[in-house]
Amino acid sequence: MNILDKINTREDLCNLNENQLDELCSDIRDFLVNSIAVTGGHLASNLGVVELTVVIHRLFDLSCDRLIFDVGHQSYVHKILTGRKSAFPGLRSFGGISGFPKPSESDTDAFIAGHASSSISVALGMARARTITGSSHKVLCLTGDGALTGGLSFEALNDAGQSGEDIIVILNDNGMSIKKNVGGIASALAVQRVKPAYYTFKKAYRKLLFSIPGGKVLYRVNHSIKTAVKHAIFNCSIFEDLGFKYLGPVDGHDIKKLEYFLGVAKKEKGPVLIHVVTRKGYGYPLAQNNPDLYHGVPPFNPKIGVNHKTKACFSSVFGQTVLQLAEQDPRICAITAAMESGTGLSDFADKFSERFFDVGIAEGHAVSMAGGMAKQGLIPIFAVYSSFLQRSYDMLIHDIALLGLHAVFAVDRAGLVGEDGETHHGVFDVGYLSQIPGMTVWAPASYAELRDMLSLAVKTQGPAAVRYPRGKQGAYTDGGAHTSVVLRKGTDVTLVGYGILINNIIEAAELLTQKGYTATVIKLGMISPPDMTDILVSADETGAVAVIEEVVRGGCVGERISAELLSSGKRPKLLLKNLGDSFVPHGRIDELIHALELDAEGICRSVYEDLLGGGV
Repeated sequence: MNILDKINTREDLCNLNENQLDELCSDIRDFLVNSIAVTGGHLASNLGVVELTVVIHRLFDLSCDRLIFDVGHQSYVHKILTGRKSAFPGLRSFGGISGFPKPSESDTDAFIAGHASSSISVALGMARARTITGSSHKVLCLTGDGALTGGLSFEALNDAGQSGEDIIVILNDNGMSIKKNVGGIASALAVQRVKPAYYTFKKAYRKLLFSIPGGKVLYRVNHSIKTAVKHAIFNCSIFEDLGFKYLGPVDGHDIKKLEYFLGVAKKEKGPVLIHVVTRKGYGYPLAQNNPDLYHGVPPFNPKIGVNHKTKACFSSVFGQTVLQLAEQDPRICAITAAMESGTGLSDFADKFSERFFDVGIAEGHAVSMAGGMAKQGLIPIFAVYSSFLQRSYDMLIHDIALLGLHAVFAVDRAGLVGEDGETHHGVFDVGYLSQIPGMTVWAPASYAELRDMLSLAVKTQGPAAVRYPRGKQGAYTDGGAHTSVVLRKGTDVTLVGYGILINNIIEAAELLTQKGYTATVIKLGMISPPDMTDILVSADETGAVAVIEEVVRGGCVGERISAELLSSGKRPKLLLKNLGDSFVPHGRIDELIHALELDAEGICRSVYEDLLGGGV
């Protein structure tokens, strides 16, 4: 039995000696590698925080103390130490534990965390709640240097530093978000990393003055001198300027130093920031040498490593297409928010580095910057995951749509994304993009359509979005940038859909044929505004219309089609089949589609029972 198998309570963890702690960390890394090799998941980020998480659990009682993660993909070690080790075979699977913190799983998960830069704000809110309610527990958050590229982090730092609240911000500085961090914050932290003597100097200086009679008075008098010395010699931490007591940098893989610095932070009053330097992938050479490749991994052989081969998918086709368009038009620029490889822009970045901009985890800034570029005659294309674009809703309206600027939004991971779950499903963009005046939204169902629709979006004036799913195309592979196209004719019911869900709709039409009913299938290419021509004609012919979508009910295309039908004086039987009004959990996409009855069988059954009288 290894040390990890003996850890059942926090008391077990606190009773370990230094050698046992080292062995425990090694056991945890072995468990992570071997477990994630089977299930897939976030690997490199978790390997980098093993020692840090162990020390946090030794020094803080997370059944009452509050630990808030930023993004949360680095919470696996925390889950292992809070009684969920045996649940890891079901990690990120349908019905299994989440890959992110989830309060419904454990009281030690203080808050949900799937998007970056919010942890300091949440922690400050909890600290203020503690003050108001008269409680005494500790509040700490674990944020990353990648999260600091998001403006929300600095809004929170600005407020927290002046709040006087006892709050501990642990800055996990590994120089990475997914790939190497960009921008001034990354450069500033790089400078801090090479000055570990800073805190030693600060402590010795205070001790010296306090040993002199009248030293406290002298300390206050000389405070301005000390500040000047710090700035001159050490380029004082920006965090101290914001009002934090700054501790560090400290080696994030040295348990003894971590316990010392975190112990100091625990005793301090007011806001404290401890700067911890870690290495993503630490302890597993394959991940340590290629941390971006091992950020999120599919199942793999731990002895061989992750397969480096890139398979065709919507993201890669987008990357190839935008590269070709940029070769033809020098005005085209590409923007990403720390997702260069994830959105398929690596080749573009290599070939057109002067027209490629990675702004960090700052989607709002990316949209506003795109507005500035568009106003000056460039054609910006912002490639962004659907669930992250929603963070820049105001900028889409204020900095793009109000001026009718020609910017293109390549909305990746639209629809269900699978194992990352409710924080990452791209199921809201149809609603919020369709609300924006002048915004044209395209939904390709195939690689060929993605190429054609993106090409048209680049040439068409005004704001445009092209939304496409994670993964591969289905059986439908035709091209074209049709606003609407009739794929088959029938007499009993009209089935309307878009994107790759059209494959399931076509199969459902075949199943209905076996029941003795024929369906007209209409595929929308442009979903905002929807082309109603074919739908209006077919509604008269069949008298029944079903709109099938992989989005939430509110703001779905079906609602708009229903309104258009009614305003046109038509009263067909209607079925809006979508994800409803609740959040969708994590699991394989095919499992979720089946559970939500959006597979061919589920669609056929709903149409048969609700529109064709089969349920009577």
